[in-house]
Amino acid sequence: MANKPILFYALEHMAEAGIVDVGMIVGDTAVEVRKAVGDGSQWGLRVTYIPQEAPLGLAHCVLIARDFLGDEDFVMYLGDNLLRQGVREFVESFEASRPEDATERHAAAQILLTKVHDPERFGVAVLDVAGRVVGLVEKPKVPPSDLALVGVYLFDRTIHEAVRSIEPSARGELEITEAIQWLIDNGHHVRSEVLDGWWKDTGELDALLEGNRLVLEVIERSVQGSVDADSRIDGRVVVGVGAEIIRSTVRGPAIIGARTRLTDAYVGPFTSIAEDCELTDVEVEHSMVLERSRLLGVGRIEDSLVGKHVEATRSMRRPRATRLMLGDHSRYDAS
Repeated sequence: MANKPILFYALEHMAEAGIVDVGMIVGDTAVEVRKAVGDGSQWGLRVTYIPQEAPLGLAHCVLIARDFLGDEDFVMYLGDNLLRQGVREFVESFEASRPEDATERHAAAQILLTKVHDPERFGVAVLDVAGRVVGLVEKPKVPPSDLALVGVYLFDRTIHEAVRSIEPSARGELEITEAIQWLIDNGHHVRSEVLDGWWKDTGELDALLEGNRLVLEVIERSVQGSVDADSRIDGRVVVGVGAEIIRSTVRGPAIIGARTRLTDAYVGPFTSIAEDCELTDVEVEHSMVLERSRLLGVGRIEDSLVGKHVEATRSMRRPRATRLMLGDHSRYDAS
């Protein structure tokens, strides 16, 4: 997202909220995640990796992280979420809700909500007139509200009893929504807050591209690579160190990664081109191209995601535009 792994935004948000210890649930991509994140020190964090044998649900993540979490309050943050405002205010409001008298009842959990136009696609919260959470419904056919669960939760130690008490759902997972419902059913208070800024669940192409656009909206112009006299840079554009712009136009907001080379190319608004890419005789707009990919003579590409180490070429007449979603190490010949 804007030439930075989505997971890194989550880690930045943890650090901004004053969190230091991070337990990261990892599965099939553990090696790649460990290589990218390391020990977390680049964010001032201490990262502990917790392997999950299979994707058995978010409540299962809490279950296997029991020793790491101890009895501390904690944030659960889904790594494919993107929030404009981070989670610092969310954490602070949970802490502020604690009564001064330790004997008084306090919230066992706090959930973050946002209004959506298609609540049937999400877990939805039901609130009473006072704004307290009284129920959660997962992907309802007839939604009781338009308040969807954002993938950020805050819990106290009570959640450990909840995740041990529930059974796997029909899809074989321990659902965090069912664990929160257990808290409610057993008399525990669950707070909620409605998100002010934008939120994106980046699990689909359109959401990825929209998230990329939103992040690019706030970049500042910085040209550190070389731009020849026949090229044009318009607006808020970042050109990385060692990048070369040759007989090309880049119209912002856009990012051109380090050591990337554009030749006879056009990169339009809301596009991020990662490092070590090569684009020749191509037009790209509202798209994301990941590192070490080559787009050679493939015409105009719009609303597309091109993975790492992709090679796309064209040997015959080009169409007016192409929309692509190419995974890592793909080869594409549009002849």
